[in-house]
Amino acid sequence: MSYKTPDDLVFRKSTHSNPGECVEVAPLPCGGQAVRDSKRPTALIQRFPAAEWSKFLDTIKSGEFDV
Repeated sequence: MSYKTPDDLVFRKSTHSNPGECVEVAPLPCGGQAVRDSKRPTALIQRFPAAEWSKFLDTIKSGEFDV
């Protein structure tokens, strides 16, 4: 689901990201996360429910996305 970035969301970047080339995340009131491209902060963002975000993080931690 996409929508314009509300002014009250506080986005943050990972400390492991490259300057200018990363995604930013912001917590949503429902417990999920909003994700946007740091190069286009006013563009549409993606919103993920808490359960989907948790599954995504678990998948990353398991190494499934490692190349």
